[in-house]
Amino acid sequence: MRALRRVRQTWGSVWCRAWEGNEHQRTAQRAEGTRNLHICSALVYRQNGAHADVLRLERMALPPVDKHCVRLKILAAPVNPADINMLQGTYPIRPTFPAVGGNEGVGEVIEVGSDVTSLSPGDWAIPVGAGFGTWRTEAVCDASDIIKVPKDISLLGAATIGVNPCTAYRMLHDFQPLRPGDTVIQNGANSAVGQAVIQIAAALGVKTICIIRDRYEHSEDLLSMGADYVVTEETLKGSEMERIFQEVPRPKLGLNCVGGPYSGYLLSQLDHDGTLVTYGGMARKPLPVPAKALIFKNIHLRGFWLTMWKRDNRKGKQEHQHETPKLLGGILITTTFLHTRPIRPSQVTSFKSLETLDNAMHCYIIINRTPDHKLCQ
Repeated sequence: MRALRRVRQTWGSVWCRAWEGNEHQRTAQRAEGTRNLHICSALVYRQNGAHADVLRLERMALPPVDKHCVRLKILAAPVNPADINMLQGTYPIRPTFPAVGGNEGVGEVIEVGSDVTSLSPGDWAIPVGAGFGTWRTEAVCDASDIIKVPKDISLLGAATIGVNPCTAYRMLHDFQPLRPGDTVIQNGANSAVGQAVIQIAAALGVKTICIIRDRYEHSEDLLSMGADYVVTEETLKGSEMERIFQEVPRPKLGLNCVGGPYSGYLLSQLDHDGTLVTYGGMARKPLPVPAKALIFKNIHLRGFWLTMWKRDNRKGKQEHQHETPKLLGGILITTTFLHTRPIRPSQVTSFKSLETLDNAMHCYIIINRTPDHKLCQ
């Protein structure tokens, strides 16, 4: 009897989820026949789990554009590790179901409400915070949830400028007073944040020691971006580091997105009163902290999460609009030269064949653009 009850509960849950999905589709179909309502395609999930199990392509009815809202056509949206974590339910931000995937991207303003003065049709805009749901063709949102960005940067640059370059910029400015000639050491240097760190540091006149795993095929790419030294993790344990420090000063700032034992070796390279900032843990292993680094070198350990930084620095709506460059860390003004390795574009409507979600560390982007939009400059 208990087994039968569990079977009934299971099938009831499956039927309920199926009914919810079908009802959502019926709502979209009804909206198609209603004047002034718009339909979008979206990658939707109704529970946490592996992307292949929970993510579905659905047609959604958009709400009307109220006086304080805007309607966006999403032009491009990347796939970041945090997006996958949100699908899995392992990210600190938990969306309300049903949810649309994607935290970052750029959209073109199609329609604005009567009270909206900060945006006009044709403008490009990016989300202010996480959880926006950019894996869709269109969206309706409050005008305060997005920020206008210049249209003289590439589509790829606009779609990916709100998270990784901003993370790099803030870490280079908020933890140690860096001056031209100073040194920064980082692991995960071939990641999107790592590449941004290299280029922003070069613009500041700051030297970079970039750590990668045993994959020297990335060395030339990073050196061409402005990296001063590219070394493998094993190098941290050898004498080559002492040779490097005969040419540049020991770093005051270390950036860690990997974790695991080699991050402990990275920490040991820091100068007295240096700071190690951890902003990721891709190895899924703890960060070992050598006691002598804390005792004899007074090393400081900090963490950084851009979402929290935005929350702490976001003020009233009017003041926020005036402080847009500050919120974006000055990236749009000072680092429009940022570039990355070639990307792999895919249409949102063909997501079932995408390999993007199988390995979010690759540089992928979901596009919904017309031919006149340049992906890269």
